[in-house]
Amino acid sequence: MSDTHEDGEDAAALGRSFGVPSGVRRVFPSVPGATRIVLVRHGEARCNVEGIVGGAGGCTGLTDLGRRQVAALAARLGASDELAGASGLYASVLPRAVETAELLRPVVGDGSSGVVQDCCLCELHPGEADGLGWQEVVDRFGIPEWDADPSLLIAPGGESWSGFVARAAGAVRDLAERHPGELVVAAVHAGVIESTLIAFLDIPPAASRRGWVRIVHASLTEWEWVPTESRWVLIRFNDSCGVPTA
Repeated sequence: MSDTHEDGEDAAALGRSFGVPSGVRRVFPSVPGATRIVLVRHGEARCNVEGIVGGAGGCTGLTDLGRRQVAALAARLGASDELAGASGLYASVLPRAVETAELLRPVVGDGSSGVVQDCCLCELHPGEADGLGWQEVVDRFGIPEWDADPSLLIAPGGESWSGFVARAAGAVRDLAERHPGELVVAAVHAGVIESTLIAFLDIPPAASRRGWVRIVHASLTEWEWVPTESRWVLIRFNDSCGVPTA
């Protein structure tokens, strides 16, 4: 008996699509030559729990829980070897992301790659709000109504929401261009991951207002860039299996 389906597609070529015709199939096998980008949100940070704006001046790295979260993720990844084929490890320049990347480094690729720091992968640049408590930010600068106007700056010298989304999503696009057909890992921030969701899935502003998505600490979000089709495919989101929350 032949393994060829009526639509002419070989069963082996269908992967695990179970013979569903291409016209109605919703789950597709990975495309050869595609680039995979795994974005890891940093573990819980001191600025998160202290209510401090964590830019370059305000970020003081991970909490004890944050380090345990990333260590648990690293243990899981080491057991699964799912990032063993990675060719690059990146992080923003903020201490909480760099510390996260360093803790993950032994299970990324063969463990010998250094961490490449890239400021374009940072959380929204806070300008003069950096290092302040959030109440002080409100008292000094107010809070920009980004749902109404995403072009407003968070504070003098800082970024707008729309500017940040363009910068952060562009930085991830650059990683795909730098590593065609490879697997790359980047330790980043919730805002960077949210920016990719908005930009790559073409989510309209009305649907992406504040609070529309929650990205947990030490979670994985994975994208696949398919250059032959010029499209991004979301492989997984908020994967935090085995990561402690307390």
